[in-house]
Amino acid sequence: MKKKLFAEFLGTFWLVLGGCGSAVLAASYPELGIGFVGVALAFGLTVLTMAYAIGHISGCHLNPAVTIGLTVAGRFNKNEVIPYIISQVIGGIVGAYILFLIASGLPSFDLNNGFALNTIGNLSPNKYSFVSGIVCEIVMSMMFLFIILGSTSEKAPKGFAPIAIGLGLTLIHLISIPVTNTSVNPARSTAVAIVAGGEALSQLYIFWVAPILGAIIAAVLYNLLLEKK
Repeated sequence: MKKKLFAEFLGTFWLVLGGCGSAVLAASYPELGIGFVGVALAFGLTVLTMAYAIGHISGCHLNPAVTIGLTVAGRFNKNEVIPYIISQVIGGIVGAYILFLIASGLPSFDLNNGFALNTIGNLSPNKYSFVSGIVCEIVMSMMFLFIILGSTSEKAPKGFAPIAIGLGLTLIHLISIPVTNTSVNPARSTAVAIVAGGEALSQLYIFWVAPILGAIIAAVLYNLLLEKK
């Protein structure tokens, strides 16, 4: 169990440092910036690389919504849910603090202006409505779990799940970065919100409720419609 929890800690640390780090440090770097396409790819690569590195140890959830969704789908031991989520959140927070230490070395860095925060409504990157943000997070989280459940099924081709999941997360970011900065992961949202504080904390509950709801919907529908016994 200790190995599993450390793997989840390490994987979520890498997801926040790599994914959010690409947004904070490299997205708008003068002339050489990677843009939100690069950020989307970075998030996908963090999951893909960790899936191969720690998937055989912990399953590489890196996300409380994924852990809960897999549990509802009957793919994960319910007694390990809380320890997994705690490890994920702590790993994400450590990753966010390391990112802050790196980013704050730039004299013009402003913590309140670009720390990959997840927000909706008037705080949304492109001012999408409250409803748009919630619907987006629910649907994207639902589709992410569908991808995970399908690609890790015993009937799926072996060894390709990390690629499908990583590319799936990349696509999700390409769609939803302008709407919410893309969460689909409560641990990722919590990590940067705790470091930044302020208004992002006031909306943090949304990025727990919506992804978890989306994951639960996917788990129920997948078992009912796609993998009937």
